[in-house]
Amino acid sequence: MMSQSHNKLLCLCVAVLSFSASAPAQEAATATESGAAKSTDWAETIKSEISALPDRFFEDAQATYFNSDNVAALLWAGLLSAGMNNSSADDRIAEHFAEHDSFNEFGDETLDILGSPLTQASIAFLYSMLTLDESDSVHHRCARTIQRALALNTVSFFTLKAARHNDTPNGKSWAWPSGHTSSSFTVASVLHEYYGLKVGIPAYIFAGSVAYRMMDTGDHWASDIAFGATLGWVVGHTVAKKHKSPAVAGFEVLPYFGNYDAPALGISLARRF
Repeated sequence: MMSQSHNKLLCLCVAVLSFSASAPAQEAATATESGAAKSTDWAETIKSEISALPDRFFEDAQATYFNSDNVAALLWAGLLSAGMNNSSADDRIAEHFAEHDSFNEFGDETLDILGSPLTQASIAFLYSMLTLDESDSVHHRCARTIQRALALNTVSFFTLKAARHNDTPNGKSWAWPSGHTSSSFTVASVLHEYYGLKVGIPAYIFAGSVAYRMMDTGDHWASDIAFGATLGWVVGHTVAKKHKSPAVAGFEVLPYFGNYDAPALGISLARRF
């Protein structure tokens, strides 16, 4: 049974998402033709995204898992994880956390909810819809990339969980790798690619806090965390590099198509100050 603070936090999240999602519907009821057209754009965008999802998913999977550097990183992380699990390292770390609680109830449950792949995917989807009119902006592209990276990461860690199917220190099933850790590092890696270290560092600190919480509560072994963080880092950086605009000397490289009076095809450089 969830605690009272958990219920309050969950209700708050649902209320925020419900209010945000209901705002466009309320506007559409009293809007002019432009408002109705905007709602139609939302529906068409969602429909096109769903239809294109399988092809995009396999493209992202190919870019991630057919890259020799990525495969090497995951193999090394897998060997480290196996070594920790087969030795006494996992047990010693779990015993330490069993004797030393680091988070209070509210902090623990907050990290549990915010570190959830479902919560992160919902926030990314909502933000991509709110920035739909700015489809060329870095914020919209970043939100879309987070969605795609989380989709690939979620399928990846669930596949591994089903294959490994070991238990956590507190007796839960499907321990390896940690999904919360993996998805949090996926999001942090995408934010790092799009916004640099000024956003990346706080995002990694948050991801590390989620990982620490997973061990602190006994929800995961340290070996689950080690591989989950590596998987998220690999997926996030690979998918972001595949989809973000290339940069030259700090300028974004964007396609240029000219206009009706002066048709042309080329590239343009843009930078925000």
